[in-house]
Amino acid sequence: MPRNQVALRTDRQGDRASLTLSGPFDLAHAMEAASAVENAGAGLKGCVSVDIDLTQLDRIDGAGAVLLARFWDRLDAQGYQARIIEGPNQEAVRLIAHYREHRGDLSTRQPHSMSPMSRFGALFAQIPGKAYEAFDFTGRCAVALPRAATTPSSVDWSSLPKLIQDIGADALPVTSAANLLVGIIVALLGTSQLGPFGAIAYVPGLVVVAHFRELGPLVTAIVVAGRSGAGIASEIATMKVSEEIDALRSLGFDPLRWLVVPRCMALIISLPLLTWIGDLLALAGGLAATTAISKMTAYNYIGETADHITAAHLLVGLAKTPFLALAIGLIASGQGQATRGGAAAVGNRATAAVVQSILSVIVISAFFTFFFALIGI
Repeated sequence: MPRNQVALRTDRQGDRASLTLSGPFDLAHAMEAASAVENAGAGLKGCVSVDIDLTQLDRIDGAGAVLLARFWDRLDAQGYQARIIEGPNQEAVRLIAHYREHRGDLSTRQPHSMSPMSRFGALFAQIPGKAYEAFDFTGRCAVALPRAATTPSSVDWSSLPKLIQDIGADALPVTSAANLLVGIIVALLGTSQLGPFGAIAYVPGLVVVAHFRELGPLVTAIVVAGRSGAGIASEIATMKVSEEIDALRSLGFDPLRWLVVPRCMALIISLPLLTWIGDLLALAGGLAATTAISKMTAYNYIGETADHITAAHLLVGLAKTPFLALAIGLIASGQGQATRGGAAAVGNRATAAVVQSILSVIVISAFFTFFFALIGI
């Protein structure tokens, strides 16, 4: 028999049958493999037990493993006592078992007709598992950092300039517009609320304190999480689905060091710069809004602003940004590497990365606010 010809031989002894697979059970020969499996299944009537012999199997990939996993499930459902004879081909058994397990998870999934309380309970029950995955990924990244420092060649540093371009420079128009508008909004609110009391002079200080300490880092991080976080998650998820990450492992590269470290570094470098530029634009927006609807002159506004700009206000805001950037990078990369399935899974992981990143950014910012208030800064 030619080496690239799919064959499935059936040998029967009473109520016992043995199915011997040979040839390539892969995507290129999927039609022949499916036809051979169907013909073999039709000839098992009257049998009690079925042995699936993989010792002569030439090669197998995901398509062949799915086909054999479904065939095995069908034998179990029809009451046959099926077992695998693996021989030296343990990789084939591992693939088939993996797809059988995945198929079992899908079959036991809760139906969509669950009540709202049941859905809430199901989501709540997933929290410990999700937390474990997050801490496990964070721990593996923490272990990868010292190794990346001792072996710089294990990190794709050549991609860092392009990542800074994509994450930082390309995001500058969006973050700048967001901070400019937030500065205008804070100034308008301050003017409308403080104006009746004759306290317009306090509006520049309000814009400085509110934006430098809180709103600047928070708004910038949220925009970056929605833009760059989704991009990182979808990029790594696509690499996972297309088995590029497995190819990196086969070449001896650690995906955490090769992919995650440069993306986190690009975020840590870009986010403080974007925040600082956003602070300047917020001051400009506050100046434009206040002078447009009040009698305060631009000269007086700039003078009041200069009096309130201190190193403490600036550093309190910028001190948060590396931690916000690290949270965005780790969450987006972790969601990308946890992807299972096809194109729909990529979209779901990108959405989850954005939601979790924004929530984490808000929580971390609140923690720093509480901490600085506690120590009196």
